[in-house]
Amino acid sequence: MKIGVIGAGAAGYFAAIHASSSNSEVTILEKTSKSLAKVKISGGGRCNVTHAAFEISKLAKNYPRGEKFLKKVFRHFAVSDTVEWFESRGVSLKTEADGRMFPTTDDSQNIIDALEKEASEKGVKLVFKFPVQQVKRVAKGFEVHGKDHSFVFDRIIVCTGGSPKIDGFNFLKSLVTNIINPIPSLFTFNTPTEPIRRFMGLSVPDAHIRLEGTKLAYRGPLLITHWGLSGPAVLKLSAFGADWLHAQQYVANAHIRWQADWTEDFLATQMGQFQQNHPKKRISGNPLFGIPARLWEHLVDKSEISEELLWQNLPKKNFHKLLQNLFCYIVHIEGKTTFKDEFVTAGGVDLAEVDPDTMMSRTCPNLFFAGEVLNIDGITGGFNFQAAWSTGYLAGKSALSI
Repeated sequence: MKIGVIGAGAAGYFAAIHASSSNSEVTILEKTSKSLAKVKISGGGRCNVTHAAFEISKLAKNYPRGEKFLKKVFRHFAVSDTVEWFESRGVSLKTEADGRMFPTTDDSQNIIDALEKEASEKGVKLVFKFPVQQVKRVAKGFEVHGKDHSFVFDRIIVCTGGSPKIDGFNFLKSLVTNIINPIPSLFTFNTPTEPIRRFMGLSVPDAHIRLEGTKLAYRGPLLITHWGLSGPAVLKLSAFGADWLHAQQYVANAHIRWQADWTEDFLATQMGQFQQNHPKKRISGNPLFGIPARLWEHLVDKSEISEELLWQNLPKKNFHKLLQNLFCYIVHIEGKTTFKDEFVTAGGVDLAEVDPDTMMSRTCPNLFFAGEVLNIDGITGGFNFQAAWSTGYLAGKSALSI
């Protein structure tokens, strides 16, 4: 039996490995000149393999699109299976404080080596520089056409990853009924008119950020950059808010609470007590609540408090302005920045067309899917790789056995 895998990324390799046996001949077709490119650069070259979310229900909640579908997939292959698979092949993993899991070497090459070695030992063939232009259903299975020649397979597994444009799915048009228009997920917010950009490099460890007019909110580390706002809190919010932000053309207001656990009452009480206990201290130059000094100076200035003003002379109006800038700092978003090398998209093959227990198309027998070509995306933290391993495993096993 000949099985073709389209795409030499994480999902493609994992699918090919698990589709290989003495009864199958597996070939990976890759449009570029190299494989596992995203694995190489992930996590700054460390490769965030997965996340220590060992309960399926908790793991699935980290996918803005695909949660219900993946609950079924994860019953076949989940985080513990990923850890066991890599560690049994000599790649030990470690868990960081935020739950992200990396090779203990902090080197993505270890993941690449393990995958390439396994594929080689299983006899998987690789064909590079083969951009697929069309896939046709024929009596014997599928014809996969490139520019100059074609392959015939009994079964194919599509693992081409996400595409920023729907044109990237054109080769599937004759086989797939519905493709969800792709839009960006996991991006940072541009704030070109905001003075806060002057503080690029400044970060707070646990902020709360919400999109005005919605219930979309997330907490976590927040980073100020030269173009606007970044960090895990923003990336996660962009994923869950991808559809809404796209509809708004990436123009919106964000409300920032600089410490997620603060309440207005807590801030008002603490500020009032400090004012009472230290009436002769300057407000500027004496940061409260662990706020970085540069950010505190900005918040004080934005609250129209002069540099020399003492706490005992602070008018109520300005007291409340400072309170609001601590609890609900408003930033105007105009645009986004997507990391081109590590881009993640929402959209792709409609999950209603795929059986989550086999990854096979419901309308086209012997056609399987894995990875980001599906309308699945996870937040930052190793979740997209886990979806790739799980769907790749299931697609490969099913292509071999069904």
